[in-house]
Amino acid sequence: MLERVLALAVAAAAAAAGAAGPAPQAIGGAPLAGRGVIVSYPSRSAPRLPGIQASAFVVADAGTGQVLAAKDPHGWYRPASTLKVLTAISLIPVLNPNATTVVSKQATSTVPNVASLVAGRAYKISDLFTALLTISANDAAIALTQAAGSGSFGEGMALINAEARHLQADDTVAVDPNGLDAPGQHTSAYDLALIARRALGMPAFMKYDETISQRFVVARRKAETLFNQNALLTTYPGGIGGKIGWTSAAGATYVGMARRRGVTLIVTLLHCPALTEISSAEKLLNWGFSADGKVTPVGTLVGPLRPPSASASGLPTASARAASARAARSPSVASPSVMAAIGFSCFAVIAAGIGFAYSRRQRARGSARTTPGGGSLRLSR
Repeated sequence: MLERVLALAVAAAAAAAGAAGPAPQAIGGAPLAGRGVIVSYPSRSAPRLPGIQASAFVVADAGTGQVLAAKDPHGWYRPASTLKVLTAISLIPVLNPNATTVVSKQATSTVPNVASLVAGRAYKISDLFTALLTISANDAAIALTQAAGSGSFGEGMALINAEARHLQADDTVAVDPNGLDAPGQHTSAYDLALIARRALGMPAFMKYDETISQRFVVARRKAETLFNQNALLTTYPGGIGGKIGWTSAAGATYVGMARRRGVTLIVTLLHCPALTEISSAEKLLNWGFSADGKVTPVGTLVGPLRPPSASASGLPTASARAASARAARSPSVASPSVMAAIGFSCFAVIAAGIGFAYSRRQRARGSARTTPGGGSLRLSR
């Protein structure tokens, strides 16, 4: 329970940090501050954007970073399992894929326990990432987060939120690594596009994400076959990856990636009717491939921040991001007595941080947009 409190405190601090300072221009360009459909046709002959049912979406060219069209791109919505893409790109650089980790009771008690992990059993890190991205294993998300945090769920969540800040995904606050609904957790269609673009540049992520099926050993005498839930990989010409999501409160959510004739497109959707996310993504991808170069871009996918500890390649090292995340925590947080002493104060930090973040962001945008409804059903796919 205290680990959960610490994770919530980290998330609240991340939200407050993203909200501090003067009201900023929308990241990616002023047009992306709009809440309706945003598209610019330079001529009558330009292909028209198809109508789809989604509260928010983004269509972007991953190579150029141009946003071709969007709807409420910076609106805050529940991510559902699309958040697992952020979890994966945050933790892949800091975990040895050939190492093993012993799964905790916290991981196996996650509902639904999709991979049926067994508490006390050691699993290979690469197998857990495959389960995370193919069958959307909520329990694998917890296990990987604790492994990245040297056993600490809170420290693992700090790494995930640090990566969001690094990518300038400032609409995103992660409380759970699996995307199950949690107070204060949200993302935007624009942020998911930034996250997807980072994933495309990470070969290890793409290897896990493109896996169609794989044998997974659950226990000594029990094995399952993992089948990828992302139908885009097998039904859409050029489909190369992505992640589906759903909870009763979030609705259907989706990140899709496809490549044709050397052009790679990203589509993100939030708050769609159930079971429509793939077909809607296909319509937007078809439009994107036909419209790329024929419509005026409405914005840009910004690049990651480059901290002083950037590597020679210009990209921040995994160790630098881990150190940055650890620096946000008290160095004595591992002490049981200190953890007990700060337990109650964390609740105050959470309330103050979330309240401050939301009030500042609402003033910056006029009002915050969130998914309607507050369903308590915690199913996720």
